[in-house]
Amino acid sequence: MPEAFLRLPPLNALRAFEAAARHLNFRVAAIELNVTQGAVAQHVRGLEADLGAKLFERLPRGLALTDEGRAYVPNIRRAFDLISEATQLLRPEPARLTISVTPTFATKWLIPRLQHFMAGNPLVDLRVLASESLSSFQADGVDIAVRQGRAPFGPGLIVDLLFPQQIIAVCSPALLPDGARQIAPAGIQHHVLLHDAHNLWPEFMEKAVGLKMTAELKRMRFNQTGLAIDAALAGQGIALASRFLVAADLAAGRLLQPIAAEMRGTQDFHIVMPRKSRHPEPTQAVRQWLLDAAALPA
Repeated sequence: MPEAFLRLPPLNALRAFEAAARHLNFRVAAIELNVTQGAVAQHVRGLEADLGAKLFERLPRGLALTDEGRAYVPNIRRAFDLISEATQLLRPEPARLTISVTPTFATKWLIPRLQHFMAGNPLVDLRVLASESLSSFQADGVDIAVRQGRAPFGPGLIVDLLFPQQIIAVCSPALLPDGARQIAPAGIQHHVLLHDAHNLWPEFMEKAVGLKMTAELKRMRFNQTGLAIDAALAGQGIALASRFLVAADLAAGRLLQPIAAEMRGTQDFHIVMPRKSRHPEPTQAVRQWLLDAAALPA
């Protein structure tokens, strides 16, 4: 081992000196390094003793570099920059991707499964952009999206069907009397109907149930499907939702399907991504994970 290497000061002492020289304050340097102020001061005193030179003037309101300190700090800072650059060459940076989804899809399906995605894709830094408005691939920096609608979406896009829109009615088991699991279709009129922005109750009543909506039916309105589902979980009425969004709640018994009727909607859920992706490999990994996760049981 070279003799010069053996005479190098301790790395922690050099880090403390560089941070203190940048902030001219031991307390702020300690916060940055996540150590105590006393530890920074001790490291600097040890470095000064090792070098045989005073690096700081201790002033009533902070620090000032001595001539020796001013001469020393640029080379130390450059050395840390070189270490950082060499480390970055060996340590791959996470690929930062943005997925655009609706708030309901995010809370009811995506977020409960994200842990599995992160475990299998540690080098993908995924940003979830949840909004009811349609995000732009270019202007909003979106790499991949889950969008509800009818295909085709555009010639420059790759589109996969993720979930068909299968609309069912759901409610809390506590809403039905005496442990009942279902009600007669006509019994809907005795319950509060939880509406969302899609306003599918009139179509559902007519096509799936065979009844006409009447003005006398009790209603509660929400601007998001997720809120209507939450209200159903709280026993406040009957909501309509795509089956996959409530599959986990149905399997766990938190919700039940009070009437067997269901309606095939036209606003299916699709994975959409540009054909010319900015990050082809990680975006493809997200796409494949979404398809694989959708194929698993709730």
